[in-house]
Amino acid sequence: MRITSLSLRNFGIHGDAEWSLAPGVTVVRGPNESGKSTLRRALELVLARPATSAAPDLAALRSWRSGAEAAPTVAITFSWDEEDGSVHEGRLAKVFAGGAGTARLELDGEVVADAARVDGTLAALTGLPTEAFLRSTASVRQTELAGIQRDEAALRDRLAATMSGADRSTARARRRLAAAIAELAPRNGGPGRLGTAEEAVADAERRLATGEDGLARLERDREAHTAAKERRADADSALAERRLQLEKAREAERLHAALADAEARHGRYSEAIALRDELAELDRTHPSPTPLAELRPAVERLRTLETRIATLEQALSSEVQVNFELPPERQWQPRSRIGLALTVIGVLIAVLGTGAGLAGLVDLGVVPGAVGGVIALAGLVTAWLALRERNAGRVMRQMKDEEVARRLRGRSDMEEELKRDRIERDAELTKLELPGTAEAEERLAAETAHVERISTGRARLTGLIGDEHPDTLASKRDAAAADLKTATAALEALGPIAKEPRARERLEVEVRDAEAVADRARDDEAAARARVEQNPVDAEDVAGLAERLAGWRADLAALQRRERILSRTLAELDAAERATMARATRFLERRMVGDVERITGGRYREVRIDDDGLGFELRSAERGDWVPVTDLSRGTLDAVYLAARLGLVRLVTGDRRPPLILDDPLVALDDERAERALAVLREVASDFQVIYLTTSARYDGVADQVIALEGPGAVADS
Repeated sequence: MRITSLSLRNFGIHGDAEWSLAPGVTVVRGPNESGKSTLRRALELVLARPATSAAPDLAALRSWRSGAEAAPTVAITFSWDEEDGSVHEGRLAKVFAGGAGTARLELDGEVVADAARVDGTLAALTGLPTEAFLRSTASVRQTELAGIQRDEAALRDRLAATMSGADRSTARARRRLAAAIAELAPRNGGPGRLGTAEEAVADAERRLATGEDGLARLERDREAHTAAKERRADADSALAERRLQLEKAREAERLHAALADAEARHGRYSEAIALRDELAELDRTHPSPTPLAELRPAVERLRTLETRIATLEQALSSEVQVNFELPPERQWQPRSRIGLALTVIGVLIAVLGTGAGLAGLVDLGVVPGAVGGVIALAGLVTAWLALRERNAGRVMRQMKDEEVARRLRGRSDMEEELKRDRIERDAELTKLELPGTAEAEERLAAETAHVERISTGRARLTGLIGDEHPDTLASKRDAAAADLKTATAALEALGPIAKEPRARERLEVEVRDAEAVADRARDDEAAARARVEQNPVDAEDVAGLAERLAGWRADLAALQRRERILSRTLAELDAAERATMARATRFLERRMVGDVERITGGRYREVRIDDDGLGFELRSAERGDWVPVTDLSRGTLDAVYLAARLGLVRLVTGDRRPPLILDDPLVALDDERAERALAVLREVASDFQVIYLTTSARYDGVADQVIALEGPGAVADS
């Protein structure tokens, strides 16, 4: 298959671009960020990625200049040669839009639009069944030559099919054999059909033995269950009887409480009615026609007037005696003068002594100051005492003056005041309709006692009935009497238990004991029933199990025989695969030797490949031994793996010729080795189309066509 043109739309850096490709060697050259890797990725996707893929890497391939709704699109035109020498042409277009992606393939005028059929037809044309297989063989990225071992399983299958001539039905048969063996006896810890059958037979044998033993236990368990059920019924009956008696005892307690409450209410309402009537009588029989609120202040005024009248009458009954002689006045002035003199003398002594000391005349220390201070203090105390005597004399003279003024008050004023007080007293007595103040005092005492009785009675009534209206007392007393009669009748109906003291406490203990007995009986019954239910074995089940066990043993023998046959067949196929892989790796060694020798300039002439891990070794003339390619230089490693890639593509694709997409795999080679490697690629181009992507112009000489890509022109603002 040779691609003649490639067009991209909304794909990475290439918004809308198209190129023609040569059937031999096409060199795509450009600087960094010119879109070479994008072009290589487009070729990989159009050749091996389903158009309906929803892989997350496709979202990053949308062109930067397109909208979010634009889907990356890749289209190619190509040709391929048949064995009869005829040349055919085709066109392929894929739109990568996730689940809505589309694919269209035209082959000699026939159009295929089903995405799955397009991928299958394309795999048949290229010999590349998957994208991973493409990248392990025909598409080589820079620094990825060593990725030959990335998809080892796929390479091994293709090598085996190519060298043995086997078709897909043989591989499918091998997979079916492995699946059948895995189903019989899987290797991941599951039992499989064989293990399941073995477990079923063993379980049936155990169940058969258990069933035979269970038949004997079942009869014993049923008898125990019947006895436990009878004991449980008796315990439930006794418990029900005790609970009924307990309810009666509780009802009796409630009725006794109701009876006591009815008696208390009846007595309270009866007392309240009597007290209400008594208060009504007291309200009608006050001893004073004048209310207590008016009587008490009137009597208080009478008491005051009587006291004033008695005082005035006593004062007027004798002459007023006035004593104009005053005691001699105490002489305070001499002591005051003595105190002031002592104070002045003390101060002078202190000042002169201190001044003499300061002047340096006589040094007496603190003695003059102390002596002067004591004398001055004594003078101050003497002066303060004289001042107090002067103030006391003034107060005494003022009191004598007031007493003289009071005693000399006019007798006519006292007589006038006595007359007014008698008139006011007589007016108060007339108002109270009483002959004298003594009778007013008696009436006040009687009215006060009467009001206190009324207040006490009302307080008692409030304590008895609260906020209840007094008019409802009779009906509530009658209702309490009716409740009393009802409770008494109900207690009589309960019988002797109503009269038994502490019957409830006794019955609560008996009920708890009966409940414990009933719980034990129920537990025993449940345990017996559980034993019966957990042992549902009968003779028919045991007999049927014995018959089924014979059939399961026969099935197990058949499965064991089938597993032996399948394992033997798969082992033979594995041996054949190992032999085929050995032949395939020997073929690959022969194909690689010439290319490795040419690229390395004859330095390495022998190649050895590990049949199991596809590891590569070279014979080193310097060391005289085999050397793993991973121990050699990067350039030698790339040269060896390039030869291996070319040999693998020839080997695994058979008669198909997919294009080789090389993303500068020779970048680590020096100019001499690179020139020899290009000569090898030039020869390969006679069978395979080579698309070589690079940044260097050193490959232009061997190219049939050179596509020069321009680098990015935009520069960020400073």
